[in-house]
Amino acid sequence: MTDIAQAGASPVDWTSSAADTRRRRRRAAESRLRAYGLVAVATALGLLAILVGSLVLNGYRAFTQTQVTLEIFVDPGAVDAADPSRGEYRELITASLQAALPDVDAAELRAARDIVTRNANFILREYVVANPGVIGETIRLQIPASDPYDQLAKGTISRDLAEDRRRVDDRGIVLFDRLADQGLVEQRFNTALFLNADSRFPELAGLSGAVVGSFFALAVCFLLSFPIGIAAAVYLEEFAPKNKWTDVIEVNINNLAAVPSIVFGLLGLAVFLGWFGMPRSAPLVGGMVLALMTLPTMIIVTRAALKAVPPSIREAALGIGASKHEVVLHHVLPLALPGILTGTIIGLAQALGETAPLLLIGMNAFITSPPGGILDPSTALPTQIFIWADSPERGFLARTSAGILVLLGFLISMNLIAILLRNRLERKW
Repeated sequence: MTDIAQAGASPVDWTSSAADTRRRRRRAAESRLRAYGLVAVATALGLLAILVGSLVLNGYRAFTQTQVTLEIFVDPGAVDAADPSRGEYRELITASLQAALPDVDAAELRAARDIVTRNANFILREYVVANPGVIGETIRLQIPASDPYDQLAKGTISRDLAEDRRRVDDRGIVLFDRLADQGLVEQRFNTALFLNADSRFPELAGLSGAVVGSFFALAVCFLLSFPIGIAAAVYLEEFAPKNKWTDVIEVNINNLAAVPSIVFGLLGLAVFLGWFGMPRSAPLVGGMVLALMTLPTMIIVTRAALKAVPPSIREAALGIGASKHEVVLHHVLPLALPGILTGTIIGLAQALGETAPLLLIGMNAFITSPPGGILDPSTALPTQIFIWADSPERGFLARTSAGILVLLGFLISMNLIAILLRNRLERKW
């Protein structure tokens, strides 16, 4: 006899039509819930695919660059052998183009000069300075094509448009095609995107300065936030008395983790630049601002990792005579380290993608060389992308998307490292 029957209640007829209707309703509700979940996942994946697809479609052209190969006679009469940095390098480029296009007049020669980047003479000068033995010889040097002709070669500028609606006139197209017919024009992987710093010319602009600046800023951020965050979390979790003052501190730490990043930028602008007079646009200031922004997250993550260590570990260590600080340093912290490292890497990845605080402290300046240290003016990857997105030249559109893809690559790599560390070092109880 069942408990229901013992209690005097009437037994439930599980074979009745009412029970069958209830079962069908429950199954339908379960199916709807599952469908809602699948729709949500599919929507998220679809939006992610649209985002990544648009970035790839807009940015893949920036990973190649049109190069024009020129045979240049380094005339000793035009270059000072004692000081190769001094010379008529622009005339040497012009003479090389005239040799490749021997039947052009002066006007056409000026149009041909526009095919290569305006910095072609500086590229040649740097090559000769690095290789002074080429003075008096003929060299083959690859020069990046200027942005309009690079866009023409990639099909971004249509040849079918009317001449007054495109940046390249018909005469320039004819001269460019003549160079291409001689095998002097080719598409190559754009190493300048990773090896060059910023430039006003899209064909020469690169991310090396921004990458180095981001590295210095993240290094400063890590060196400040990691020890301070761990020390604060250990004190609050293991040593601080539980009273209203620690409650106020904990509430404020949780609130700081939700403060918009631009507020930390305003704080850095007012304190580090205004009061302390620290150098503007320096990775040192950027790293300090990012450290302030990352500290609350690191403290919260570290405290969560410390709480995850079983109390029996502490009790066993205390039971064999260990002091409180020995328990924390020798037992609790090593066991919580995987969670701490994971949270630290994720916090640094978040700091790497921040733009607003860096804009406020001036890390969006036009810097044409990588910084040599944490006190030199610099940009960062997010601010460099912001600068390119605001540029009117069409070539910077592809480089903006390419920069975002590079930034996403760094963020994904850092998150993968966090996952690998967690899986490799995680301890199960």
